[in-house]
Amino acid sequence: MNAPTPASTGIGAAVRRKEDLRFLTGRGTYTDDINRPGQLHAWIVRSPHAHARILSIDTEAARAAPGVVAIYTGRDMAADNVGGLPCGWLIHNKDGTPMAEPPHPPMVADKVRHVGDQVAVVIAETRAQARDAAEMVDVEYEELPAIVSVADADDEFAPLVHDSVARNTCYDWHLGNKEATEVAFARAAHITSLDIVNNRLVPNPMEPRAYIGEYDRATDDTTLWTTSQNPHVIRLLMGAFVLNIPEHKLRVVAPDVGGGFGAKIYHYAEEAIVTWAARKLSRPVKWTSERSEAFLSDAHGRDHVTRAELALDADGRFLGLRVSTKANMGAYLSTFSTSIPTYLYATLLAGQYTTPAIYAEVKALFTNTVPVDAYRGAGRPEACFLLERLVDTAAREMGIDRAELRGRNLIPKEAMPYATPVALTYDSGDFAANLEHALKLADYAGFPARREESARRGKLRGLGLCSYIEACGLAPSNVAGALGARAGLYESAEVRFHPTGSVTVFTGAHSHGQGHETTFAQIVADRLGVPFDKVEVVHGDTAKVAMGMGTYGSRSLPVGGSAIVKAVDKVVAKATKIAAHLMEAAAADIEFRDGRFTVAGTDKSVGIADVAMAAYVPHNYPLEELEPGLDEQAFYDPKNFTYPNGVQIAEVEIDPDTGKTQILSFMAVDDFGRIINPMVVEGQVHGGIVQGIGQALFEHAVYDPDSGQLLTGSYMDYCMPRADDVPSFRVVTNEHALCTHNPLGVKGCGEAGTIGGSATIMNALVDALSPFGIRHIDMPATPEKVWRAIQSARVPQAAE
Repeated sequence: MNAPTPASTGIGAAVRRKEDLRFLTGRGTYTDDINRPGQLHAWIVRSPHAHARILSIDTEAARAAPGVVAIYTGRDMAADNVGGLPCGWLIHNKDGTPMAEPPHPPMVADKVRHVGDQVAVVIAETRAQARDAAEMVDVEYEELPAIVSVADADDEFAPLVHDSVARNTCYDWHLGNKEATEVAFARAAHITSLDIVNNRLVPNPMEPRAYIGEYDRATDDTTLWTTSQNPHVIRLLMGAFVLNIPEHKLRVVAPDVGGGFGAKIYHYAEEAIVTWAARKLSRPVKWTSERSEAFLSDAHGRDHVTRAELALDADGRFLGLRVSTKANMGAYLSTFSTSIPTYLYATLLAGQYTTPAIYAEVKALFTNTVPVDAYRGAGRPEACFLLERLVDTAAREMGIDRAELRGRNLIPKEAMPYATPVALTYDSGDFAANLEHALKLADYAGFPARREESARRGKLRGLGLCSYIEACGLAPSNVAGALGARAGLYESAEVRFHPTGSVTVFTGAHSHGQGHETTFAQIVADRLGVPFDKVEVVHGDTAKVAMGMGTYGSRSLPVGGSAIVKAVDKVVAKATKIAAHLMEAAAADIEFRDGRFTVAGTDKSVGIADVAMAAYVPHNYPLEELEPGLDEQAFYDPKNFTYPNGVQIAEVEIDPDTGKTQILSFMAVDDFGRIINPMVVEGQVHGGIVQGIGQALFEHAVYDPDSGQLLTGSYMDYCMPRADDVPSFRVVTNEHALCTHNPLGVKGCGEAGTIGGSATIMNALVDALSPFGIRHIDMPATPEKVWRAIQSARVPQAAE
């Protein structure tokens, strides 16, 4: 924000974000800022039990409370034939049979399956009245045994979360070549094994979820205002599968959204509840989550338990990787939950390395906990953490320098495109150059001296290294469909050149902090040669944007930006024909550069703004060839994922007397392909790193194993990183390996910091603890956990 506004505002310029003016001055419009005429307020009655049968619901006293307009239960929704919340990705078991897909009702009528499950909704004139009346709803439960961990769920005698799902198993899936992997392990000179827990996280975006449903009886139109990352998908899922509303009669609007991190991708029960209630009452119905509700109802992230093994030859060359993961689905299948531990996790287990044989098996299990879905990185951080912890551990066990071991096994630049053993084909990347650059910037060679200096002060110093890669911009649609995706993964854009020279861009991507209004405008200004401040970006409204798949998985620029480029190219193609007519030349002789059309070899030219005016005021216009107007739409369906990659290095210092970890430095060398706005990129990387640090050192959603109660249900118990917990980051990007298959050459940057952040910190922390013989510690590495590990390691030494 402190960087000066550059003279250039096109691609590559560090332009200040234009949307920040309204955000920083309090002029943003968030869903909770919106109030509709005649609006009512909803309060959700939630289960206090993790697993219980509903015996009765008495609403008589609550209905008589002041201001109460209506109270509905799951039976009311079932009577209206309201459908269950759909899962967007079908996974098949090892034997080819489809996964178990139990119903996910917006409000339950028979049995609650996690603390916070929706039981009833109270609707009143004010929010306070609805909340007070909700306290008066008397629900009688028969409490049942609860399970919260995948270890307990995967037992033949475990209580069933869903009676129809045997052994609580959603699916038992695999990827890779099992036979080849077994052969690799049989001939290995060394095998490194780790049991890894990827801790459960609560996303915690700054803005809690909020929804307003509104129904116009005169037109039969329904509108939902929502804090969503993909309004078009919500329209599709809710309209077609839950409420049976034709799409042309359902408008979904996602205005300013204060952060998402994946938690606002999904179709939530409350969206359906307020929309359904508004239609029944013919009055707008609003619901805004409290932070305590968010802990109990926002989809959580991560929660894997894994046994991982790496086979190496005597020279430290990777031969094979074997992974067995149990993934927690929670009580129900959230919208994209099933794809996270499979196609977004196991496909990244090759990392940057030439491991010839990989076999992964994933068992997804239901538990009596909040549903688990994508959280920033979505499967890729889990894969990176597993792999990079294995590599560091193998290096220590074999007595090989960890940077050297990575360098020996990196995929060479000359091997691109490179097909991994787990279904992906990397199109570009110079992994060795990134590693060399990062080691030099971090003064890797000088670390031993810094470690000695810390030791003189009684501190333990460690250095962590992580080579990460991720797959972004899920694609292409036909491949994703064959793998179980129930929606296309394209993006749409419309570029409308107005007669007075300004441009409006309509994008199906959605911005909730990424800076689209700036970066998309830079792309259009650069390619059309129009002033940056004359480009407007519109998103988040299904009534304005024809179709879109939203924002997640770092897809905005690679997919959404490419759709914009295609639409811009169509505008230029049409404008070229108009310019040729205006200058009495052949279209083939027209050159376009910097906003002007020129007849090749002459000084005859016309500006694109003048061409736009001619398009809308067609007094001198080739009407026999072209329709008036300069407004073009395009869809872009990627040919492949994009593969951002890089190296992160951090140094930490631990006080052995308290176990407290201080991060001394953190730097990243990233390959994001072409950079549109370096300032935006740096901000995205900073935020991602902090979330990676949060998982490594602070955050953990903990359930009581007996009652199923969430023990970390507020900021008093769930620790979030603060500004003084992190250092100033050093972020370096390069552009020497552009994406080869999209028109911008971009790869995506929004999740990169998180992909490697946790592994980088934990590698540094274990390195600091290595003098005690500690080879692994589970996240989050809280001071108490670190202190206890040190004390446990000291006891045998003292005994000797």
